[in-house]
Amino acid sequence: MSIPTTHHSGPWTVDDVLALPEDAHHRVELLGGVLLLTPNPDIPHQRAGSRLGALLAGAIEAHAAPLEVLKAVTVLVPDALLVPDLVVADTDAAAHAGATLDATAITVAIEITSPTTHVIDQTLKPALYAAAGIPHYWRLELEPVPRLHLGHLEHGTYTHRPVQAGETAVLTEPFPLDLDPATLRR
Repeated sequence: MSIPTTHHSGPWTVDDVLALPEDAHHRVELLGGVLLLTPNPDIPHQRAGSRLGALLAGAIEAHAAPLEVLKAVTVLVPDALLVPDLVVADTDAAAHAGATLDATAITVAIEITSPTTHVIDQTLKPALYAAAGIPHYWRLELEPVPRLHLGHLEHGTYTHRPVQAGETAVLTEPFPLDLDPATLRR
């Protein structure tokens, strides 16, 4: 299904975007009144996301954290609607959410970069997530080898710690987790 944009004039609003029919071929995001359509992720992207989601869910369960992992949910941030590949969200907030989840419910926003999203995932989205106060922003790059950038919000911006394939990140927050990016792609 394609997005009917020919009869729309002026900046898009959150209500405009939420009123659109579902689009099985694109992720639909809103950035400052501009509609952004990106193709749905390819198979390697989805496989890595599923593996990372499973690792996160296992760590959350092992530590009885009141969080859960969700895929491709629409997150409401100031002046934007974004669709991260994965989020770690407050369980209670997710249970009561409708079409969107407020950024205040998100503990970790995770983007898996692709050639079509690399620039946005590296520059624009971190700024929007930081402005929304999301404590952690992680970016997974799959090519040429998996690399995970772990961002922690400090003084309104993310400090990044890159973790290469073959290295193990030992995390203590938002919950304990040991993770080697190489395990996310086979």
